[in-house]
Amino acid sequence: QVPPGRCSLFDPAFSAREAAALAELGLRLLPDNEEGKHGIEGSATLFYMVHCGKALYNNLLWRNWSAGALSKMVIVGNSFKGIEERLLSRILERDYSYIAKVLKGTEEVALPAHPQYLDTFNDTSVHWFPLQKLQELSPEVWDFVQEPTYEECEIIRKEDGADRRSPAAAE
Repeated sequence: QVPPGRCSLFDPAFSAREAAALAELGLRLLPDNEEGKHGIEGSATLFYMVHCGKALYNNLLWRNWSAGALSKMVIVGNSFKGIEERLLSRILERDYSYIAKVLKGTEEVALPAHPQYLDTFNDTSVHWFPLQKLQELSPEVWDFVQEPTYEECEIIRKEDGADRRSPAAAE
């Protein structure tokens, strides 16, 4: 069991009341909107990112772009296979290159759909990145480490001032 103090949370839409309740439960609230660019800092980490935009996943992968770091991550979120199926490959490679590059190094298992929420949680999967599969990717995959940029994307930007929590609630 993971102690609550080792669980970090962030959602730019948390109200001050929600942030206070989570802090009261002993959960660690990240103070800044990292736009998904959260480094695991060498620790095994589970990311619960259900219904997040593609840019958040892409940013998370970029920030941890090494076989060693990715192999310590598990992501519960939108299906990468589904993203690949729904986007033109040129768009996937241009706009979400880290998702595109890691697909062959990813294991993914779809979570069962709940009959009551078929339209809501119908594309959720557990993703992990076995070290052996990552090491089999071509060396060129790991060479490109440019920070992603987006013309338009579905994430709340930190410069938009969208971190609505008050400083007191974030402590």
